[in-house]
Amino acid sequence: MSDPAAPIAAAAGKLGVLLVGLGAVSTTFIAGVAAVRRRLGQPVGSLTQLGVLPGRRYGEARPIRECVSLAGLDDLVFGAWDIFPDNAYEAARTAGVLEPFLLEVLRGELEAVRPWRAVFDRNHVKRLDGPNLKSGGNKRDLAEQVRHDIRRFLGDSGAERVVVLWCASTEVFMQAGPVHQSLAAFERGLDASDPAISPSMIYAYAALMEGVPFANASPNLTLELPALLELACAHRVPIAGKDLKTGQTLLKTIIASGLAARLLGIKGWFSSNLLGNRDGVVLADPGSYKTKEDSKKVVLERLLKPDVYPQLYGDLYHKVQIQYYPPRGDNKESWDSIDLFGWLGYTMQLKINFLCRDSILAAPIVLDLALFLDLAARAGKSGIQEWLAFYFKAPLHAAGVEPEHDLSIQLHQLQDALRELRAVPAAPHDLHD
Repeated sequence: MSDPAAPIAAAAGKLGVLLVGLGAVSTTFIAGVAAVRRRLGQPVGSLTQLGVLPGRRYGEARPIRECVSLAGLDDLVFGAWDIFPDNAYEAARTAGVLEPFLLEVLRGELEAVRPWRAVFDRNHVKRLDGPNLKSGGNKRDLAEQVRHDIRRFLGDSGAERVVVLWCASTEVFMQAGPVHQSLAAFERGLDASDPAISPSMIYAYAALMEGVPFANASPNLTLELPALLELACAHRVPIAGKDLKTGQTLLKTIIASGLAARLLGIKGWFSSNLLGNRDGVVLADPGSYKTKEDSKKVVLERLLKPDVYPQLYGDLYHKVQIQYYPPRGDNKESWDSIDLFGWLGYTMQLKINFLCRDSILAAPIVLDLALFLDLAARAGKSGIQEWLAFYFKAPLHAAGVEPEHDLSIQLHQLQDALRELRAVPAAPHDLHD
């Protein structure tokens, strides 16, 4: 939702980016922004920094950052919560994503980011624990402490605005229950420390109560609750999620979209993952694994539309495996074996081995989401920002609306939203006209 008559406020002053979790993704993002600011690297993978917005005619295009009012990288300031007290430099060294020589160059900036005590519950992430934790009389008290952290950061950092992104570990699988059905029920649950209210929900509630945009980069059940959707609309706050579309699922989306466009049938799709970072530790727990598995599996079903093409995809067997393998560290390896068929039913096979760097793929998405959510807030948009589905495995969507998973269509939707945000009519998708 938005107010079409309201002017878009300028991106003046500092923008605070507050990260729940100061692990591999968050430290790679913060260090990457610092490196780009120093001309030590390029923001590869970021639409806000390198992307262009096509015009109404073929060949016409302008950089996105010239078309809409976005915060500049020099205006970003960072804060974080984490269950470990390590500053961003120490956490980045532990994550092992970036080369030590680069971290040494950026050491001063990274050491300045020290995490606040975190809201944590081992019932929701069973294979981690840490000493840097908040304590309180109930979950309402914990939410109030997070709200205080946000307000204090605004005062101490000089930031004019902030956004919050959940970049912490995957919580155990949950389904919405009675406590999630209304804001009143949710707040009663906070007072009673209802076990169905997870840490990610507490952070989301606190941010929305402060009028701060929130994005969920994990597959957790967090924002898609009637209670928090009600709160986002009541406070006119934009939200987005869930689960960043980075490694294997990014390739799966690209390949499956191409096969479906050519109406090639698929009998089976077997996906296997090896990862050795903290995410791998967490996903070794069956509860967290279930949350992640559901997010990774939903893409094919919704993209291929077996109800529309039963003869091509009605009998598709889709299997996803995730294995913790410490030697890989953050450099995840994925294998996909695809059994497909074409003319007259003749069979073929496609095999993909992707040796990716998970946090390197995620960091530019975190940047784009922070800048685009800030833009949406200044434009008066609120509730689910479906135009940001481009970045997510399981994008949030309005009730009764089937989310789009085709990457090219998602990109067009994002571009059309940006044209709206610069008060230019949406261009036709056929750019040759």
